[in-house]
Amino acid sequence: MNLDQERQTIRDELESLRANGARRQDLSLHACKRLFFDLGIRPSMAAVRDLTQTGSASDIPKDIDNFWERIRTVSRVKVGSGAIPKALEDRAGELLGALFEEAVAHAQSTLNEEREEVRAQIAATEQQIREAEIRRDASEEAVKRSELRAEAAWERVRALENQLSSATTHGTAHQESLQSTVRRLDQENEALRHRLDAEQATNATLRDRIDALHVEMRQNTEHYAQQIKDAIAEAERRVKPMLVELDSLRSMAATYQSGVRDASRKEFDFIQQIAAAKARGDRLDAQLREQSDELDTLTKEVATLRAQQGLDPAIAGLLCSLVEAGRLTGDELSAIGTAADGFVALPLRCPKCEEGEPELSQVDHRFELQCPECDHSSGLGESRLAAVSRFLSSGSVAASA
Repeated sequence: MNLDQERQTIRDELESLRANGARRQDLSLHACKRLFFDLGIRPSMAAVRDLTQTGSASDIPKDIDNFWERIRTVSRVKVGSGAIPKALEDRAGELLGALFEEAVAHAQSTLNEEREEVRAQIAATEQQIREAEIRRDASEEAVKRSELRAEAAWERVRALENQLSSATTHGTAHQESLQSTVRRLDQENEALRHRLDAEQATNATLRDRIDALHVEMRQNTEHYAQQIKDAIAEAERRVKPMLVELDSLRSMAATYQSGVRDASRKEFDFIQQIAAAKARGDRLDAQLREQSDELDTLTKEVATLRAQQGLDPAIAGLLCSLVEAGRLTGDELSAIGTAADGFVALPLRCPKCEEGEPELSQVDHRFELQCPECDHSSGLGESRLAAVSRFLSSGSVAASA
């Protein structure tokens, strides 16, 4: 019985005790006894808990301590009354208990060794039994195969005997057929011999012809080889000038490629110069436009200054205010002429629609002020002052109307 079976037996005993109403302490004590005395295992909390399946982590150690206390109590031996001191008596009892424990341990180890030997003998015997059974099965299988082969051999012998009897029966007929076949083959052999002689004669004639062809082929080969040598010499004579010309063409190609590279480099430099010149031209063009705008502004200023020459600005401002007030007549405007045009400021809004910005135009030295929104016009006047006066007077009249 192995260790697992013994553990299962202990579990069954504990189940019986539990069914009979045993307490946890009794179950733990029984498990400790069986582990220590029967299995030779020192009781531990895990082993006892695995067998009993009951008790907490604090209760099982108490039960194990109780078990050891009972062992020590039982192991103590009273030497008897007399002059032996109490301490010596206790020490003697402990010594006897230790001797008992050592004896139990030694007996348990001896029992375990004997058990292991018996188990090893049992395992070896079982192995031998299994091997004997395997050999017996193999022998039985070999006997069956031998019987099957013997039966097949007997069947083959009977079949061969039947074939032999049939062969003996048909032997005579085959002998006669064989003799006729031999006679026919002899006749055919004789005919083939005659044909072979004729073929050998023909082969001799063909062999002579082949020898003559070999001689002719050798002569033609020598002739063609000489022609090939001459052709090679002629080709070399013609190819040498071509090789010289090819070398000159290669040198010319190299010169051309270097020229192409130089031209590409010069073209790149020229393109860079063009780009720089274009950028410089763009800068000069921008400066020219700026200077042209400044020149136009200065020209306008000069024209304004020229128009303002010879007239006092105070007088010109007075004339402009009179024009805005509409107090100058046409004859007075004609008498003033263009003397005050340099000081005339155009109205910002049309007096008629009050939305458009009037525009001044000059045609044949005559001035006209017109609104682009409502087409209100001053008509042609001899001066800017007259055009402004008419534009404002016409607007005020239209507004009053």
